[in-house]
Amino acid sequence: MSPTGNFLERVRSLPRLGVGISTEYEAGRQGLCLRDLVAEHGDLVRFLEVGADLARGVDQDTRDWVATGRPTTYHFLDLNLEQAEDLDPAWVDATAALARELQASWLCGDAGIWHLGPRDLGHGTLMPPILVASSARDMAANVRALRERSGFEILPENPPAQVWVGDLDLLDYFALMLEEADTGMLLDVAHLAIHQEAMGREPLDGLDGFPLERVIEIHVAGGRYYEFGGRRFIEDDHGLEILDATWRIHDYLLERASNLKAIVLEAERNPIAGVAPIFARLAAGFGPERGAS
Repeated sequence: MSPTGNFLERVRSLPRLGVGISTEYEAGRQGLCLRDLVAEHGDLVRFLEVGADLARGVDQDTRDWVATGRPTTYHFLDLNLEQAEDLDPAWVDATAALARELQASWLCGDAGIWHLGPRDLGHGTLMPPILVASSARDMAANVRALRERSGFEILPENPPAQVWVGDLDLLDYFALMLEEADTGMLLDVAHLAIHQEAMGREPLDGLDGFPLERVIEIHVAGGRYYEFGGRRFIEDDHGLEILDATWRIHDYLLERASNLKAIVLEAERNPIAGVAPIFARLAAGFGPERGAS
């Protein structure tokens, strides 16, 4: 059954998950062990965001997490949310079935181009949407369709990019899309910091007019500055250094996103000792003492 009512009615039924960690297929072999993370810091890390595609499915570490009964969300890595032809019924039904198997609280994913041509791992990429009104409205229609057929709330995420095409500002694009889709959003503050740096803007520019009540989830991740062609950019490296610009956006949203339900640290390929202080900082601002359900 698809979620019913308008956004402000539907958001009340979404659980407040607290602070979580992201994972992708066999990420634990390259760094962070979920089992040990829970054993050592289960009071800080409340849920798992499962990054998945249907070609690979989910790994045993994820299934072990689900067996404990701890919450999850499902982050799709194989849907071009801007393109209606990519939203075929077979993909939607299989994805929804896997999300139900994982007992996911909602679906989310970067609102960009995950693959070129057929849906195949060999075609994988991630490019941003075209920042024009027609694209925003097309994406909104696809969000509505996915929500209705899957039965899950859908949270589009702002993807990382250094170059953007179109006549709309990034935040204006997402504001239009969210309104047209009547949906919430996963706002990746590290991705937004990348965009703001690439555009020569301050980290908080444009947020004062953004519909922050629609921000349901936040992603936080490490990054690093680099120079190319005489300009400075930020790489989305998911390392252990959370940039000041990322923290500034996070702190701004924490005080103003009235329907915020979840914060994810994307650091699944790093040692537990390195990520623990970051989890502690996130939980200090958004832990269960603030009324998690």
